[in-house]
Amino acid sequence: MPVPWFLLSLALGRSPMVLSLERLVGPQDTARCSPGLSCHLWDGDVLCLPGSIVSAPGPVLVPTRLQTELVLRCYQETDCDLCVRVAIHLAVHGHWEEPKGEEKFGGAADPELEESRNAFLQAQVVLSFQAYPTARCVLLEVQVPAALVQPGQSVGSVVFDCFEAALGAEVRIWSYTQPRYQKELNLTQHLPDCKGLEVRDSIQSCWALPWLNVSADGDDVHLVLDVSEDQRFGLSLYWNQVQGPTKPWWHRNLTGPQTITLNHTDLFPCLCIQVWPLEPDSVRTSICPFREDPRAHRNLWRAARLQLLPPRGWRLDAPCSLPAEATLCWQAPGGGPCQSLVPPLPPANVTVNKALELPLLNVHPNLCVQVSSWEKLQLQECLWVDSLGPLKDDMLLVETRDPHNNRSLCALEPSGCTPLLSRASTRAARLGEQLLQDLQSGQCLQLWDDDLRALWACPMDKYVHQRWALVWLACLLFVAVLFLLFLFRKDQVKAATRGRAALLLYSAEDSGFERLVSALASALCQLPLRVAVDLWSRRELSAQGPLAWFHAQRRQTLQEGGVVVLLFSPGAVVLCREWLQDGASTPAPQGPHDAFAASLSCVLPDFLQGRAPGRYVGAYFDGLLHSDAVPALFRSVPVFSLPSQLPGFLGTLQEPGDPRPGLLRERARLVSQALQPALDQLLKAPGDPGDPEDGTRDGT
Repeated sequence: MPVPWFLLSLALGRSPMVLSLERLVGPQDTARCSPGLSCHLWDGDVLCLPGSIVSAPGPVLVPTRLQTELVLRCYQETDCDLCVRVAIHLAVHGHWEEPKGEEKFGGAADPELEESRNAFLQAQVVLSFQAYPTARCVLLEVQVPAALVQPGQSVGSVVFDCFEAALGAEVRIWSYTQPRYQKELNLTQHLPDCKGLEVRDSIQSCWALPWLNVSADGDDVHLVLDVSEDQRFGLSLYWNQVQGPTKPWWHRNLTGPQTITLNHTDLFPCLCIQVWPLEPDSVRTSICPFREDPRAHRNLWRAARLQLLPPRGWRLDAPCSLPAEATLCWQAPGGGPCQSLVPPLPPANVTVNKALELPLLNVHPNLCVQVSSWEKLQLQECLWVDSLGPLKDDMLLVETRDPHNNRSLCALEPSGCTPLLSRASTRAARLGEQLLQDLQSGQCLQLWDDDLRALWACPMDKYVHQRWALVWLACLLFVAVLFLLFLFRKDQVKAATRGRAALLLYSAEDSGFERLVSALASALCQLPLRVAVDLWSRRELSAQGPLAWFHAQRRQTLQEGGVVVLLFSPGAVVLCREWLQDGASTPAPQGPHDAFAASLSCVLPDFLQGRAPGRYVGAYFDGLLHSDAVPALFRSVPVFSLPSQLPGFLGTLQEPGDPRPGLLRERARLVSQALQPALDQLLKAPGDPGDPEDGTRDGT
């Protein structure tokens, strides 16, 4: 059995008492002023163009407050419309220039200054009115004798009659001057319905207005419209957004009693219902019954998405406006809460569906954006983890300056902001002098700065290494002793291991070169290595695309302590040089499965930023490429010629300490035997395209 929530007419808001309204006769708009002011209403509506704020040239009139009153605009005794009367209160903004020199001490007064004070202050005041689906702007000219007012003094008000609006509508009113000297005033009001006003005999739309019963039945919501069987009416569901235009969602023309069923997942706080009789000039009335529904608010946060836009932008997407605040915070590695930072983002409600800028000088992977509502964290996203890498063990220093340019520094820790050079028993206090030296020597990255505060991120890697040096030394000695004990054992026990991961990247030039790469990959698989190459993952490449496939493989390989092997060929060298010459532009892939071309945008930044050593190894094949052809940028990592330098190449790929030199030479001999036939065949017939499917495990 459905449980009724409330029974109301199709109008926005509920009034606890019945109001009697003043009647205005005739369709004309009018304006009147309080004593001492003179005003004039321009004929017709004007364009709503607020413009930018400009400096006042002297004393000017500006609106300071808006008030509204509901009235009836009647054309006949029983033919009236609801109308909004707006009162604009005005005050003087700015001041006259004070006299200088002798004039200040009783000298002759400036005639121009006296003339300006005897003139009139005049303002053009714009009233902007919006009530879905209509909008209007009117212009009022107001003036007051300058001699009767003082700066900051209220001078009176102007009353405009009136803006017509539908029963139950949500109206928004703005007021500003042309030119605009300050931020515009704004007011939002929900108008009452037929039940809340003494208008049943005056407004014809109330005579046969459909009635709506909103009820809940489990996970469903029923909209029951109680109308006569032959009455035709329009029904529209829309999202009423404060920020941005109204977004229609569902519309139907219906006849007779109807029951519309909504799933609870369709509910949002800004979901509104509008209904109107299908008659000429009928009044459209609306309700928004889910504003306070907890399920609607939960759905809104589930649908909200926080995005970080390089280089320093962010955006919150949601169907409705959100009563939320956004802040910057610092996320230390190892878990724990994200600590709020200065500078705070604007404290006003978050603007949804609009790109915003973060007030940062530089970005850092530990910086995150939090979105909270009613002091409850709803969303959090850290800055571009995919492009900047994982969280760093950096210390964040907060610098504070006073007006005399004296500064103090503290380090942000889980317990709070610890002053440097203090006697606290925290890591920042113990390393206070070293951190101060790092800051003075330019080793810290400045993230943000203003006149009184600044944020710095200081690397802590070297201090972590120093602290654990003795521990690591003891561990190494222990491992060395164990290794010697194993050498003395008669029968070596080979532990089952998964082997180190290796990702092979190459430029797919022809089938002969692919056979050569396949032979190398197959030979390496016979060693304790886990080899990934695009030749064996064609199905995944086709589904994901070369760039996504490489990004996933590279991240997995490096996270597991593996190594990326760059196989240089003439084509690969050409692609690298084109990329370096064109700057950050990514060369177009050479084929549907060419992961090498797609990977350059991720590989080259590692070399340019010094992150490649220990993670990358280079190689080329004897007779196909000379060592001088490898770009200088890639020589920051070991580069080997194959098969002539196979022992060194395999030693770099193996885990540290494994295997013994004799075993390494034997493995190099086996790999060379597997590699040489494919290399000889390629050198004898370099122009033969061959069969593109040869040498692959998975031709899909």
